[in-house]
Amino acid sequence: MGKVSHKLLYRILCTISLAIGLYLVIDLMLSGTLNVRMIIVFVLVMTGIIWGVADWKVSSDLIRDQEKELKMYQLYIQPLEELVKEIRARQHEFDNHIHAILNMHLTVDNYEELVEKQSRYILEIRRDSASKYLPLLRISDKVLAGFLYSKIVSSPENVETDVEVQNWQILSRISEHSLIEIVGVLVDNAYEACQKNGGQVKIFLDSREDRMVFEVLNEHQRLSFEEIARFFDYGYTTKDSDSRQHGIGLARVKALIQKADGEITVAQDTIEERNYIHITVMI
Repeated sequence: MGKVSHKLLYRILCTISLAIGLYLVIDLMLSGTLNVRMIIVFVLVMTGIIWGVADWKVSSDLIRDQEKELKMYQLYIQPLEELVKEIRARQHEFDNHIHAILNMHLTVDNYEELVEKQSRYILEIRRDSASKYLPLLRISDKVLAGFLYSKIVSSPENVETDVEVQNWQILSRISEHSLIEIVGVLVDNAYEACQKNGGQVKIFLDSREDRMVFEVLNEHQRLSFEEIARFFDYGYTTKDSDSRQHGIGLARVKALIQKADGEITVAQDTIEERNYIHITVMI
C-alpha cells in the first residue's frame, strides 16, 4: 500500500473516530453517566485527530510546493537547453571568428590599426545574444538560469541586458517557486521601466553566507527619497497606467523576503552619467 493510500485510510479513520467520539459524549451527557475518565478519553482522541489533520495539512503543503517546483523545472529548463543547442550550433562560427582575429595582421599596415580592428571585431562578437548570456549556463541553479534566459530573450528590443555572475554556486534559503516569483517581479519591473524610452538593464548574481544575492539595475529618471520609500507600499506604482493594476508585485516580493528572513534594499546609482534604480535582494 502506497503513501497516498495510507494517508487516505488515516483520514477516514480520523473522521469515523471523531463521529463516534461525538456520539458517545452526547449519549453519556443525555444519560447522565459522563465522568472525568470519559472526558480524558475524549480529549485524547480529539488530540490524536487534530494532530493527524495538522500532519496531513503540512504534508499537503509540501507536496504542493514540490509539484510547483517540478512544473517550473519542466518549464524553464527548456529555454536553457535551447541556448545550449544554439551555442553548440555556433561552435564552427566561433572557430571562424578566432581565425579571423588571428589573421587580421595580414590585412593591416600598422600596429594601431590592428588593435583598433581587433577591438571592434571582438566587441561585435560580444554583442551576440547567445554568447552574452553564457554565464547563465554555469550557475548551479538551472531553473533560475532558464527562467532568466527566457526573460532576457523576450525583453523589449530597445532594452539592452548585461548579466554578470560572480559565483557559480547559487545557494538560497527559500523555495524555488518563491525565488522565481521574486526574481520575476523584479526583472519584469526593470524591463517595464525601460520599455518606453529604451535603456539598459544590469543583472548580477552572487552567493554569500549560504544566501543568494540578486541585483537588478535599470535606467530611470532620478526619484526622490519619499518615492523610493513607498516602493513596497501595497498599490503604489511609478507607472503611468492605472495604479489598481500595478503596485502589488513589490509588496508581495517584500512579504516573501521577510518571511524567509531575507533582505531587500533600493538605491540609486549614477553610471556613465545615467541614473539607475538599483534593487538588491539577499535571501
